[in-house]
Amino acid sequence: MRFLENLNNYNASVILSLALILFTGFLMTRITKKLKLPDVTGYLFAGIIIGPYVLNLIPAYVLSGMDFITDIASAYIAFGVGKYFKLDTVKAHGKKIVIITLCEAVAAAFLTFAVMYYGFRLSFYFSLLLGAIASATASASTMMTIHQYHAKGEMVDIVLEVIALDNVIALIAFSICSAVVSQMEGSGGHMGFSLFLLPVLKNLLVIAAGGVCGYLLKWIISVKRTKDHSLILINAVIFAIAGLCSCMDVSPLLSCMTMGMTYVNIRKDKKIFKEVNHFSAPVMLLFFVLSGTKLNIPMLITAGAVGMAYFAVRIAGKYGGAYLGCRLAGTDVSVKKYLGLVLIPQTGVSVGLAALGQRLLPEESGILLSTIILSSGILYEIVGPACAKAALELTHAIEKK
Repeated sequence: MRFLENLNNYNASVILSLALILFTGFLMTRITKKLKLPDVTGYLFAGIIIGPYVLNLIPAYVLSGMDFITDIASAYIAFGVGKYFKLDTVKAHGKKIVIITLCEAVAAAFLTFAVMYYGFRLSFYFSLLLGAIASATASASTMMTIHQYHAKGEMVDIVLEVIALDNVIALIAFSICSAVVSQMEGSGGHMGFSLFLLPVLKNLLVIAAGGVCGYLLKWIISVKRTKDHSLILINAVIFAIAGLCSCMDVSPLLSCMTMGMTYVNIRKDKKIFKEVNHFSAPVMLLFFVLSGTKLNIPMLITAGAVGMAYFAVRIAGKYGGAYLGCRLAGTDVSVKKYLGLVLIPQTGVSVGLAALGQRLLPEESGILLSTIILSSGILYEIVGPACAKAALELTHAIEKK
């Protein structure tokens, strides 16, 4: 079907393509909902179906012109992550949660890097970025399982705080690794002090800008403003930060996360995050569906062994790291045994990181990175909820009827 591609009116083809993406993404969630899978999985499947390797419904020039969606969606994702980083919560359970999170995130990242670099002899840059992405954990399907079965207890409390801090660590790790990769690629592999200092300074600058914007939101989003005007202003600030980061060729992740973290700690208010989520829903759908269109199906053959190794190694890293972290933190024995099973899902932040990472690598390596993350992400979302339910039952977080 090449109806949209054959249209002589460029604006019409773009607008109709957007409508098709929104409709298809929504319709796929009707199917994934019945299968008790998160909406994100439906969006990715929708992108695969309408993408160039299946039905090929969206013109290539439309897909190539939508890269800016990645920056905007990444900004929204990072801003949302910031709300979980409340200092009083961290202080209350700080040491225990930090130990567990660092252990499971570092274990997954290091094991993935080691297997890819030393086992499969893939490039250092590719292995570094894939390792950083491996540290991320998705909250959507885990939260869905917890709410669906009304789970309560120590296991649930630890899971929610670990996932929140886990994504903060993933954003920081990826931002550092992406800065290193971009500079080393541009310098032919030679990492001089000045080449390292420049990206660090750029990231510090945008982090400071994010902190300042988060502080200014205290007055920008005042009680005197209507909900509509508040929403307009917060989105304008998010867009401005994302645009500033794009001008400086740095990721908007740390800056927007800092903005969200600063705001929630100053105002102690999460209402604006809910309002932004409602506004950003179509943008996030566009992002994930477009990400699905990038799944290079022929590349799955090439990525086969590497992709399956990533799938298994990340699970092993998460489980082993969580076990070690719980042992060091002195948690309940049942939590120590089964926490790793709840950290399997990954689709969400990882897709945004993969899209950003694809830009930094050579074309073939970038496609391979995206293919591994997207394909494994779908598998994680299929097996993740079942593993999470089993873990919650085994730790008695779910009451038996």
